[in-house]
Amino acid sequence: MPHKVEDFLDSDAFFALVLECAREMLAIYRESPRIASIFAAQQRWLMAQSGFALHFGYPDEPGRGLYSGRFIAFAIDHKIASRNTAAAFMQEMLAYRFLRVIESPSDRRTRYLEPTQTALEHFYKWLAAHLMILDNLDGGDRLDQAMKDPTVFARMQPLIAKGIIDSTAVRDPGATYNLFNWANSGGLVMDFLMTRIATSDTSTERVSIGRLSLKEIRDQFMISNTHLKRLLSQASEMGSIGWSEPSFKGEAWLSRNFIREYWGYQAAKFTVIDAAAEKVIGPAVARTARLA
Repeated sequence: MPHKVEDFLDSDAFFALVLECAREMLAIYRESPRIASIFAAQQRWLMAQSGFALHFGYPDEPGRGLYSGRFIAFAIDHKIASRNTAAAFMQEMLAYRFLRVIESPSDRRTRYLEPTQTALEHFYKWLAAHLMILDNLDGGDRLDQAMKDPTVFARMQPLIAKGIIDSTAVRDPGATYNLFNWANSGGLVMDFLMTRIATSDTSTERVSIGRLSLKEIRDQFMISNTHLKRLLSQASEMGSIGWSEPSFKGEAWLSRNFIREYWGYQAAKFTVIDAAAEKVIGPAVARTARLA
């Protein structure tokens, strides 16, 4: 049976591995900031997952195929984005060459699109990192099985997309998480803040993350000083982050509630991925119950 959310929420080992995954995602961003920025905010991430899923074959949808009109209607129907936002996202993906036009011999009136190799490779890295964490937790062989069969990723992705889109816990994990993850580059800033946690004990009301350099954050994630300070100020007003001295100076801390929101989101997301892996690959073998 796939893991339940409660399994992950009760596991310090899971949270430690999630922070390692966040560090890997930040490293990928530094290598390819343009494509990684697609995953840097909730709305863009959901649109990217939707586009992949329509291309590969979204569950309960009639047939495979990605084109602008279908994508826009899908984004609106699932309350992911407005018509203008979805249309602009498609144009951006084409301009950056993450999507390309393909000819359809059966329908020459519709301009079909498909992800480019660059986009696919980035998704493979994202999914492989998540499968590796699941395997590290329970001794499973999901990633090995996926690497043996090149169709596994394409079969898993639509299931993951549907699970994510249908999950309130993934799409709305909490007020502070939403504040960061719906802001441009906010998801990356949040990952960065979480990776500063250096203790496995997150039971205290405040967890120290040391001194922060706002300049370092701005330079890494191409976020303006005004936008970053506004984001951090709002989180501070919510009691989710703070400093020992005024004006973002001194030792910084994150609240337990903020950390639990982040943890809860990750737990819900990994539950979706684990369920998709079991459906496509089968039960993970060699489980060793290392979740404690």
